Amino acid sequence: MNPMKPAYLLVAAAAIVASAACNAEKGTGEAAASSGPAKAVAPPKGGDWSKMVTTTPAGGFLMGNPAAPVKLVEYGSMTCPHCAEFEEAGTKPLIEQYVKTGKVSFEFRNFVRDAADLAASLVARCGGTNSFFPLTRALYADQRGWFERIQSATPEQQQALQGIPPTQQFGAIAKLAGFPQWAAQRGLPSAKSAQCLANEAEINRLVQMNSDATTQYPSFPGTPSFTINGKLLEKTANWQTLEPQLKAAVGG
Repeated sequence: MNPMKPAYLLVAAAAIVASAACNAEKGTGEAAASSGPAKAVAPPKGGDWSKMVTTTPAGGFLMGNPAAPVKLVEYGSMTCPHCAEFEEAGTKPLIEQYVKTGKVSFEFRNFVRDAADLAASLVARCGGTNSFFPLTRALYADQRGWFERIQSATPEQQQALQGIPPTQQFGAIAKLAGFPQWAAQRGLPSAKSAQCLANEAEINRLVQMNSDATTQYPSFPGTPSFTINGKLLEKTANWQTLEPQLKAAVGG
């Protein structure tokens, strides 16, 4: 099987319009099988665990203490307005009150809903652990502008996307969004972002992450969705509904 087929089909089916749910108002899901406690590591200088960012076997980026007793995972989409709302309202208190202390780790796993989402995710992930969270935060802050630029593509531009190789399609979408210049202004050189947008392994990793999420949680309700220690939370799509469950998990 051609390893690029899943990504190609994603583009062909979704083009540049959203195709998956953007809300986490229902659904449960089974708790993930535990892989055992993470190996303890020394805290960062100054004791601020939010300064530590690592990658995970699931493909996510984890901020905080890898051995934290409470492990929070967000499944987020870069084109989901509800995810952008959580980033604006919830991420700061989450980091300040829970992640910095080392009691909670926060892992973000991309769940791509459309081709524009995949292109944005490739840009966010391009700089690795040093820039993932800042770029993700900035993409959410600018979400309306760059997504509207993509949606404003002419029929001719949309048709042209279907006539180029799959590994070039995300670069073309990124140009419609203005990502090369946008990323360069934030420390990610245009040559580097172009390389990442054509990275077959990373494209397939993102597609696989979608499959892993819906396989592990058959009732996966959309984005944003959250798990605490492997359990998918019900009716939790914002900080107001998430914090009480997080507070309970850390013991009040």
